[in-house]
Amino acid sequence: MRSHTGPPARLDEAASGPRPARSPVHASSGTRLGTARPRQEGPTDLRLVPPALAAWGTVALLLDASPAWVIGIVIGCLAAVGLLPLARRHGAASWPRASVAALLLCVAAAAASAGLHGADLRRGPVPGLAREYATVTAEVELTSDPRLTRPKVRGDHVAPTAVLIDADVRRVQEAGGTTVATRAPVLVIVDAAPRGRAVAGRGRSPWLGLLPSTRLRVSARLAPAMIGGDRVAAVLRVRDQGRPDVVGEPSGPQRLAGRLRAGLREATDGLPADPRALLPGLVVGDTSRITPELEEAFKETDLTHTLAVSGANFTILLALLLGPPGLAQHVERRGLAPRLGISLRGTAVLGGVLSLGFVIVCRPDPSVVRAAACGAVALLALATGRRRSMIPALATAVLLLVLYDPWLARSYGFLLSVVATGALLTLAPRWSAGLRRRGIPPRAAEALGAAAAAQALCAPIVAVLSARVSLVAVPCNLLAEFAIAPATVLGFAALATAPVAMPVAEVLAWCAHWPAGWIARIARAGAALPGGGVDWPGSWAGAALLLAVTLVVVLVGRRLLGHPWWCGACGLLLALVVVQPPPLTRVVTGWPPPGWRLVMCDVGQGDAMVLAAGEGTGVVVDAGPDPQLVDHCLRSLGISRIPLVVLTHFHADHVAGLPGVLRGRAVGAIETTGYEEPADQAAFVRRLAAARRIPVTRAAAGEQRRTGELSWQVVWPPANPLPNPLPGTPPGVLPVHPPAPEGPNDASVAMLVRTAGLRLLLLGDLEPPAQRALARSPAAGTLEGVDVLKVAHHGSAYQDPGLIRRAAPRLALISCGEDNSYGHPAPGTVAALRAGGAAVLRTDRDGALAVAGGGGELRVARD
Repeated sequence: MRSHTGPPARLDEAASGPRPARSPVHASSGTRLGTARPRQEGPTDLRLVPPALAAWGTVALLLDASPAWVIGIVIGCLAAVGLLPLARRHGAASWPRASVAALLLCVAAAAASAGLHGADLRRGPVPGLAREYATVTAEVELTSDPRLTRPKVRGDHVAPTAVLIDADVRRVQEAGGTTVATRAPVLVIVDAAPRGRAVAGRGRSPWLGLLPSTRLRVSARLAPAMIGGDRVAAVLRVRDQGRPDVVGEPSGPQRLAGRLRAGLREATDGLPADPRALLPGLVVGDTSRITPELEEAFKETDLTHTLAVSGANFTILLALLLGPPGLAQHVERRGLAPRLGISLRGTAVLGGVLSLGFVIVCRPDPSVVRAAACGAVALLALATGRRRSMIPALATAVLLLVLYDPWLARSYGFLLSVVATGALLTLAPRWSAGLRRRGIPPRAAEALGAAAAAQALCAPIVAVLSARVSLVAVPCNLLAEFAIAPATVLGFAALATAPVAMPVAEVLAWCAHWPAGWIARIARAGAALPGGGVDWPGSWAGAALLLAVTLVVVLVGRRLLGHPWWCGACGLLLALVVVQPPPLTRVVTGWPPPGWRLVMCDVGQGDAMVLAAGEGTGVVVDAGPDPQLVDHCLRSLGISRIPLVVLTHFHADHVAGLPGVLRGRAVGAIETTGYEEPADQAAFVRRLAAARRIPVTRAAAGEQRRTGELSWQVVWPPANPLPNPLPGTPPGVLPVHPPAPEGPNDASVAMLVRTAGLRLLLLGDLEPPAQRALARSPAAGTLEGVDVLKVAHHGSAYQDPGLIRRAAPRLALISCGEDNSYGHPAPGTVAALRAGGAAVLRTDRDGALAVAGGGGELRVARD
């Protein structure tokens, strides 16, 4: 038992006056978060839950409703409240009158708030101009930080990224019209102009440096909101032609917040890639440095909440100030405030200042406001020592937030935040207590109970969003939990010291990079596990099914906890499902087939192939458009070593998946064509190779290589300079036809592969001009009568019949996406191949394809 003497006791008494003697239980300093307190006993007060849920549902339904509906519901609820005394007098009320009145009043307030916000969105000239797609000159005030869209592969190219900014239109002038003052929320889309900027995406655009509350004058085209029921009145599309026209500087608080955020980015500049990207996101929600593959790893492991500001961030800060929440009002309270001699009232004021600073620095957008509210509610409810007050406090926060910002009612992020907080307040303590009764150490039981409870209730919602269920979410969250608090505290310390002492901030950031790097490694390791997630129906019916499955698992798990041997067997089975050792997987699924020589991966509309080069080793030819798909293919084959990656050309459907090939594998070299177009994708490949210190070489006809039983010869492009597709071709080039308009296609690397007595011809995306030139090249004699032909350009109609007849393949493989918009493969191409005696298989219908056999024998297996 701790002594109750000393400065903390006098401060506590000064704040609250003389106290009666405490019971030993109340004075104990060994109490941890989540343990029982004397004033936590009794049934949970749920009276505020129905009004909060009713307000939430009302707002979600009425945001798009007509004014007549809104007015009718408000009048009806108020009239019902007026009739309650009469109903009570006649014994018709089953609920307490106050509870029914509160429910009806909350519904009326929610309807009024939704109606007002919906009407506000539709008023003014902006919605009408948007329906006409008018070109306007507008003065806008930014309400969020600019952000870049993620690069997306569309066909053979990467769609240009754009800068997205939330803003309010303050003045608008139609072409040749008058200026009208208004206030309409819009989404500003700044189309990237310079080629390559979208891929580099490292803050080159001056638009990315703008701060909230900045006023701009823009000339743009208005368009209707892209999603019905969105919180914006229109979309404002601006062509990025250089530096924006600033007509009003940002406010003082936003300039201060901008300096703090910029200081944190500068302090983290020298860190390794993952901590450098993750730390600003963990501290202030700045995700500008998060790469798509790192973001995907966090999604796969349900660690996305660490990439953005959440209530946990704010809770950690308040815990640092107040100490352990269960002791916040006791003489044993710890934290910085009592150690500095600050009274309880002073601590409350300081906490309020901290809350305001948190919202300003992390930006007062809905997600940050939600995080601050939920974090404050959870911690302050715990600080009172009254567990009964937690649910009412959460219900109050939900009610006030949906009334203040009705659009939160339709936000999946808000739903996840409330559900996770509710799980921590209701299920987690019960599950933790049950685990402790079965011999689990208290701290481990609390952590496991909290992670499992949050995952059980949030997983159905996540499944609706991603159509996937993570099987590694709970262990990954448990392993990452221990690093979140030190990374957050050290990150905020670096944020605060950066403007005044950058060397100190850099040291703090360097210390914080260890826990931040640990979180990133956990995410990457969990995402790399073959069975880390399973596909699930992405609908609310699928969510209900997952909830039912979770309930069954919980009920069965409660019984299994009393049988250690059964628990061990189930844990081992789950580990085998997640890890999926290749030998066991091959026995169970039959994939990959024994003795496989070539696998054409199913990567959608793109190309990715693997040539067997020994146990766990393969040469990869092209990487497809999606890192996840090619990574999944390589994991299913057990490939961990890649002596060479051949990228036939730089179109995105062949190279955009390269991060998935490199993920967790030893890669010896990358070989590419010498025709480096598109330039942005060539730069993307070279940047990835430089980051991993992988040499990049150029392929040329005549090159021959061997690794184990696998050997190959490059038959195209020619070693001489490639034909120039532009007018004025210089002398000395090969006398072949110039490439088609898709110049990179005719520069594809084509290979003749020999393995186990089989001959495979891989043509990349060669078009007829290059195919005819290849048929007349010195290598033409080696192309006759191949066993397997990888059909050029996904089986398009543009094929040279002479080359197909010369190759005369026994098996033709076509890689294309299901229901692709290009009509690949062309029926005429398929018919010509079959007429030549080839069996034709395609990934859009047959899935991944594995070629096995040797010595003339040819077998094909489908995944």
